[in-house]
Amino acid sequence: MDSGSTDFDELVTAADQPDTPQPGTSQHGTAPDYALEDRTGLDRFEDDFASTPGRERLLRWIGPILVTLIAAGTRLWNLANPHSLVFDETFYVKDAYTLSHLGYEAAWPANADTAFNQGDVNTYLTSPSFVVHPPLGKWIISLGFDVFGAQNPLSWRISTAVVGILAVILLMVIAQFMFRSRLVTTIAGLLFAIDGNAIVMSRVSLLDNFVMFFALLGFGAILLDRQWSATRLAVWIARRESGGKSTDWGPALWWRPWLILAGLAFGLDAAVKWNGLYFLAGLAIYTLIVDAVARRHAGIPFWLSGTIFKQAPTSFILTVPIALAAYLTSWTGWFVTKGGYDRTYADVPGNAWKGAFAWVPHAFQSFVRYQTEVYNYNINEHSPHPYSANPLTWLLMIRPTSMYYLGENSGANGCTSTYCGTSITGIANPLIWWGGSLVALYLVYRLIRFREWRVGIILAGLAAGYLPWLLYTNRTVFQFYTIAFEPYLILGLAFVASMLIGARGDPPAAREWGIRWVAVFVVLAVAISVFFWPLWAGIQIDYNFLRAHWWLTTWR
Repeated sequence: MDSGSTDFDELVTAADQPDTPQPGTSQHGTAPDYALEDRTGLDRFEDDFASTPGRERLLRWIGPILVTLIAAGTRLWNLANPHSLVFDETFYVKDAYTLSHLGYEAAWPANADTAFNQGDVNTYLTSPSFVVHPPLGKWIISLGFDVFGAQNPLSWRISTAVVGILAVILLMVIAQFMFRSRLVTTIAGLLFAIDGNAIVMSRVSLLDNFVMFFALLGFGAILLDRQWSATRLAVWIARRESGGKSTDWGPALWWRPWLILAGLAFGLDAAVKWNGLYFLAGLAIYTLIVDAVARRHAGIPFWLSGTIFKQAPTSFILTVPIALAAYLTSWTGWFVTKGGYDRTYADVPGNAWKGAFAWVPHAFQSFVRYQTEVYNYNINEHSPHPYSANPLTWLLMIRPTSMYYLGENSGANGCTSTYCGTSITGIANPLIWWGGSLVALYLVYRLIRFREWRVGIILAGLAAGYLPWLLYTNRTVFQFYTIAFEPYLILGLAFVASMLIGARGDPPAAREWGIRWVAVFVVLAVAISVFFWPLWAGIQIDYNFLRAHWWLTTWR
């Protein structure tokens, strides 16, 4: 696992990175380049334990399996608590229910939450509701109703919990691809599994966990596209150097299957919330940049590389149509029914388009009208909210979102103190969050100084998820939106862990210190997560103990 300085061309040679060397081998071959007595204590443990193929397989899989079990436990334990809609579940759960029954989101009477909490889930009306987010996330939420019944709060939240578990697994797959180290992979998964922001967003039925998952899926596809493109470019270089037939402008760029998959993933992301479009745009720009740099380093003159003038339109064709198709498909229920908001707008005399576009079907005209209204709402949403958090403060975690709070006097629901509190608050693990934010700044330095491919793509994911929000500092937004880019903060921490742990063949004394620092960080992170667990899982605790978790006055 080489974390040393590289050039930008390493961005397109990810597939050539070696796996973690096996015991007694060098980092680049099978011949030992260091004495066995120079191994670290961790190396010696691995060598002694993995003495048979079966034990080696166990060592390879035990970490990811344990992390997956931890992720499942923190997200599924007592998931039906509280037995009431919390925070914006009042919108998304009820919208999901009417969507699954009517094909569109319908309105509810004024007392709907009370009735819904008590199990009367059929008080909805047939008139449409104006909703400002696409349907896909709500369709996913509705899957739980078919399994557990809408009267059971478990059905409201099971989909987002399962997606949260899958996201931990997906992050470990990506970390293994990037770092080729089972230890770093396990650390990355563990930090994501125990972080409070990720846990809370997997335990309440909001949409943002789905945004995070589909964006991470697209990010993984971009990684595979870099590998695929690197292979194509390497074949072209070999053919050119051997005197074989080749074009002057490099390999053809019109067929990139992983880029198509990325477009599909980002389209599904936008079908949950529109900020999925930021990932599509940001990582598309990233691919254009690394394509251009890779071709220049392969000796292709800029004016022949075709990256900007040929690849930009090609990348657009490979990603945008399938993303648009995924987005439109998510609205199938709205199109095939007549009751959705603005569904028959163009049928009203005087509302239909005239002139050159009069031929466009009324359903699509009405759809465009609806999307315009949603856009106007989103850019003009400035309603005050006690838990609104300016995007400029997100990396500092100044104002986490309280999803639920219930204060009870002694004797109520088992309260044995003078006063107890039950809280669900999206406070990320402070060590993981603030550590990840500091690492992000460090990665910017490393990108400028060393131009490493891992650093570049991690920052590309982080920038796509975070930077666009800085355009909306006056809009009403919340800290929990950060779940969309949290995986890239975790990958940043994993990158630094890989540097500290090093690889066999590196000076063992330095590696010993690096391993100790990583171990201390992980142990402290676990301890802090145990301390904050009651606030993430809605566990009733003494109010004074609850107050001890408010490390900043703005966390209250």
